Amino acid sequence: MSSTPLALTLANLLLRPGFGSRRIPDRTFDRLVATSGQADGDQRFVDDFRFLLRHWAGDENLTPVGWLSARGHVRRHLTNRARIRRLIAEHPAIEREPVEKPVFVVGLPRTATTLTHGVLSLSDEHRCPLLWELLTPDLDLPPEQRQKAITAARRMVGGINLFAPGFRDVHPLRAEGPDECTFALPHTVMPLSQARMPEYQARHYERDFVPDYRHLKQVFQVLQYGRPRRRWVLKSPMHIENLDALRTVFPDATSVWTHRDPVAVVPSFCSLVEHGMAITVRPLDLHGIGATWLELLSRSMARGLAARAAIPREALVDVPYSWLGSNPATGAPKLYESIGARWTDADAARLPEVAARPKDTRPHSYDLSRYGLTRADVESAFADYNALRAEVDRA
Repeated sequence: MSSTPLALTLANLLLRPGFGSRRIPDRTFDRLVATSGQADGDQRFVDDFRFLLRHWAGDENLTPVGWLSARGHVRRHLTNRARIRRLIAEHPAIEREPVEKPVFVVGLPRTATTLTHGVLSLSDEHRCPLLWELLTPDLDLPPEQRQKAITAARRMVGGINLFAPGFRDVHPLRAEGPDECTFALPHTVMPLSQARMPEYQARHYERDFVPDYRHLKQVFQVLQYGRPRRRWVLKSPMHIENLDALRTVFPDATSVWTHRDPVAVVPSFCSLVEHGMAITVRPLDLHGIGATWLELLSRSMARGLAARAAIPREALVDVPYSWLGSNPATGAPKLYESIGARWTDADAARLPEVAARPKDTRPHSYDLSRYGLTRADVESAFADYNALRAEVDRA
């Protein structure tokens, strides 16, 4: 990666006077709760985020911008949780909104999950949550409030692109484009892409994720309430480790599982983490990124494979990387057919826009050795998955 962008250097200098608050994370958290609100009976939810912020603050390599990001992450989840609980109390019918036969795009990151989700978003019969909606889930807003929420999402995306110019070459974000449930799920591994938190990682391994998916369902019910009902098409690589919890809450869901060689997946994702973590942590430990994410991704896949056995065959669609990665025009109709959806001429006409690489982005290059990993390391960690992937490719 290139040297630190000037904008990031200046931001860290400007934020340094308030950086000392990370030494008193509980006091900082109490202020966040006071401004965000807390619903009755929600103490466990709040305490879990206190734990997260406490250990986020404990990374000695955290930068002032990294501390700002940590507080923003926690504030957003607390605020959204309080709003959703309040809306349900005011409109009990929200929880009766049916989320019928949703489609969840799952799989390791960097396996064309974003492209698959984008292709499925083309249909007027599908409902894909937009990034700004996931960041600020609410009822149908008046134009002025809606624009305020969109502007806030644009600022977040703009900040990422300003502080890490190469990030959009790896994973471009659009405030008004479809995006993944990771932004709405309360507890995921993604904070580990911004700081080193072994205690949070250990607790993540022990977590019961069913309450998180119940919260996620409420997010979609809020976004659907009072608006036309369409089939939800959702996506996150983080779902692969929680397919059991996902199916407990969404028992009639269809899982669209994308596949790609982990030898390409792991360094590609480590590169994405490197670009993002360069904003929040200095200096970067590239070999630490490799070791951490090889463990997290291989554990995630092991859990996904274990849960896969309980998924009815008709509720599972395997999508080889070649379906969309090589020839989207051929793969897209097959994808729609596999979930029982109609592929129309209008969808086909919009496909090139979704499949094209965004303008002004450069090809993404990556290498395992940069992160202290070898092909043998990855193939050993994903041996069971590679056996499944071989079966999928043959089929």
